[in-house]
Amino acid sequence: MTALDLSSPVAVVGTGTMGQGIAQVALVAGHPVRLYDTVPGRALEAADAIGARLDRLVEKDRLTGADRDAARARLLPAEDLPELADCALVVEAVLERLDVKQDLFRALEGIVDDDCLLATNTSSLSVTAIGGALRTPGRFVGLHFFNPAPLLPLVEVVSGYATDVTYATRAYETARAWGKTPVACADTPGFIVNRIARPFYAEAFAVYEAQGADPATIDAVLRESGGFRMGAFELTDLIGQDVNESVTRSVWQSFFQDVRFTPSLAQRRLVESGRLGRKTGHGWYDHQDGAERPEPDTAEQRQPPAYVVAEGDLGPAGDLLALIREAGIPVREEDEDNGTRLVLPSGGQLALADGQTSVEFRDVVYFDLALDYRKATRIALSASQDTSPPTLAEAIGLFQALGKQVSVIGDVPGMIVARTVARIIDLAHDAVAKGVATEEDIDTAMRLGVNYPLGPFEWSRRLGRSWAYALLDDLHLRDPSGRYAPSLALYRHAHASDKREGNAS
Repeated sequence: MTALDLSSPVAVVGTGTMGQGIAQVALVAGHPVRLYDTVPGRALEAADAIGARLDRLVEKDRLTGADRDAARARLLPAEDLPELADCALVVEAVLERLDVKQDLFRALEGIVDDDCLLATNTSSLSVTAIGGALRTPGRFVGLHFFNPAPLLPLVEVVSGYATDVTYATRAYETARAWGKTPVACADTPGFIVNRIARPFYAEAFAVYEAQGADPATIDAVLRESGGFRMGAFELTDLIGQDVNESVTRSVWQSFFQDVRFTPSLAQRRLVESGRLGRKTGHGWYDHQDGAERPEPDTAEQRQPPAYVVAEGDLGPAGDLLALIREAGIPVREEDEDNGTRLVLPSGGQLALADGQTSVEFRDVVYFDLALDYRKATRIALSASQDTSPPTLAEAIGLFQALGKQVSVIGDVPGMIVARTVARIIDLAHDAVAKGVATEEDIDTAMRLGVNYPLGPFEWSRRLGRSWAYALLDDLHLRDPSGRYAPSLALYRHAHASDKREGNAS
């Protein structure tokens, strides 16, 4: 089934920020749009607000005056639900309460035609549960837009347990006709983005709770080494700590309190204290007028080592060897079975984060994963209390000689970027194995929905088939709570290449 014809009226119920945004998207695409809100006068106010935004689009040359006038003529506030009777699509964006949404759709079912597509914009409730209140749940889907809806391209098209593929396809094609990038998703807690994004916040908070580093340092490492647009602490301050924690708690509870989704106690305390982020003037950071932003912890200048010995190719960090040579530091290469480390003149070793801790070894400094070691402007190092000062100084000096700022964090297994990326990859593989979405749609959703520099499967291909599994397996040995236990899907992925080569070991 193709997209809705542009002559077909579209209704939006709920006229808050999201409802207005969805209405604007449908309106600019060319549909007649009806706005309805249970609060008298709200629909008219929303129509005026949308009209003002259309004026700004004209001022920015993104819309012609004639198109604005035509759009305004197609936008009609409705005072009562029966005025939506001729609509071909009704999108709901009301309070996130199951009973409220179910009551609304029961009422709509008695008003609209039997072929009308009914959709919810819920981000946290079960599409199946909402649709379960209907006599004909086959025409019910999730259309999860991201805020602000007119600007962000992603739409998760969610099929509930009873959704008919015909209606899911109609919703998908309609979203695409509106200029959006739709991804198909089964009804699962958090859908794609809010399910797979949980480790981005959870691992940053876990490093903080373990006193591995402060928020400013963790954020800087995620941005400057991991390539993420924002760090977890600054992003949750922007979203709102209450909103972010509510989503985390909802996903956790919906998965029957699966330890992989456990909320952060530190974030809970922040919410309890009323420090919700920018909207209250204080969250992880102080956002009040005149407040100074804390600087990340950055090591003082050290002398680079006279040379390094490379044992193996450094795996995902192999680009470092060329950078070291370009910095004028001699590299002696030695072939070693399973060798992936640098030996420093002090005798200490420098190794890529692998889920183990420095304290387990005689004299090892770990360095964190980077999206691109050439472009990264900051690298995190971790060392234990037993690491010799000369080894740590040489490790700092080496990365400084490559033009990087260096943050030394605590002896945290998996460090910051590496453990975060590994867990995101694991949840993505698990989601595909359980039929939530395709690899391509998951990568698209994570790039467009939360601006990740790479999708989970793009990361996985870049880092190697077994990288994430090996790191999480080592982390699980050190934290056997189950939080880091690799999924069966990731295990199968990590060992699939051996099977193809006929190795049974």
